[in-house]
Amino acid sequence: MSVDPLRPSAESSRGAAAPVAAPLDPRPVALIRLAALAQNLRDAREAGFAVVDRDVLSADAWGHGAGIVERAVSSAGMAWADSGRAGALGGARLFGLPGSSGRPVMTLTGRVIMTKLLRRGEGVSYGYTFRAPSDTTIALVRGGYGQGIVRRLGNRVAVRVEGRDAPVVGRVAMDVCVVDLGPRGTVSPGAPAVFFGDPDQGEPALGSWTAATGLSADEIVAIVGVAARRETS
Repeated sequence: MSVDPLRPSAESSRGAAAPVAAPLDPRPVALIRLAALAQNLRDAREAGFAVVDRDVLSADAWGHGAGIVERAVSSAGMAWADSGRAGALGGARLFGLPGSSGRPVMTLTGRVIMTKLLRRGEGVSYGYTFRAPSDTTIALVRGGYGQGIVRRLGNRVAVRVEGRDAPVVGRVAMDVCVVDLGPRGTVSPGAPAVFFGDPDQGEPALGSWTAATGLSADEIVAIVGVAARRETS
């Protein structure tokens, strides 16, 4: 038996509370942490970098916001250098992308729309590429391939929901995805689901996305930062 995660079957809903939708902005939030950006610039100066490669402003500063990055560089007292200049600070370290020594600047977070019980053997999303091996609870989360949650991430990565890893299951849809909360998973509509961020703060690493998709980290953050709702903190 397979079910639509948006429409609980009578069997799946038995003994469970009816799903409640949360009135939220449909896009996930790409949060740009200004403190992390400033720290990366300070660390770079202490390491001997005096200028920033102008290439980091391409594609809206790799999704981090050209205006945001320009102001941060100016506040750090650093100048811009022609793209490709030797000895200039590049985007990977500036934005804390995987493989660099920088602190991750972007965190992508969606919100739980609803939860439901999924019985053993039932499938979710297009093509039912995931079927529950045992009874479990799934959640529908804001954020799909229309906002940079690449379709190849389905069944390959996890999000962080209330301190626990919740695998993304089934195929990623245009504006939503489904995550597995486990047999005793209980969260309320509106609960944050962190797709990636700073591992030092307990958030999933962007590196798992590059490994699952074959895309580079700068490609992923550039797409996400433009398609999601960007905020700063």
